[in-house]
Amino acid sequence: MEITLLTHERERDRKTNTGALALQQCGNSVRRTIWARRHPDPALVGAIERGEAALVYPGRDATPARLEDFDRVILIDATWQEARKIYNHSPYLHTAPRVQLAAANASSYRLRRNQPEGGLCTAECVIEILRSCGEYSAAERLEAAFADFNRAPHTGQSNRS
Repeated sequence: MEITLLTHERERDRKTNTGALALQQCGNSVRRTIWARRHPDPALVGAIERGEAALVYPGRDATPARLEDFDRVILIDATWQEARKIYNHSPYLHTAPRVQLAAANASSYRLRRNQPEGGLCTAECVIEILRSCGEYSAAERLEAAFADFNRAPHTGQSNRS
């Protein structure tokens, strides 16, 4: 399973970004693509058009899909406000089948305000995806790193949603 983090450019440098943690801990399983409104990544668009990729994104209007039916999963790696912007301004994402993760636990991520109820941060989503694919050791490694990250002070960074 390949996990693509569709990342808002401002997210790269935020100390509270958990996508960077997933990239550090998961090797080649997780890749980052910087979101560009006017020039979407052709490989990402092609994977969606060929039915090879699903989007993890909440919503009532989602066409339900099963994670195991795809070789590639796309996660929007941004604040919740930025994630909505990315989704709303990326028509190609609207055509992707959407997977909703059924997390066993509520989010433990506390470094940003205005987290929606039931919402998970990027690292927590990656952990759930890895578990569902049977990649238990990778999920445990990321979960341990995330627990340390979540406890660490992140000074000098705005804690916006």
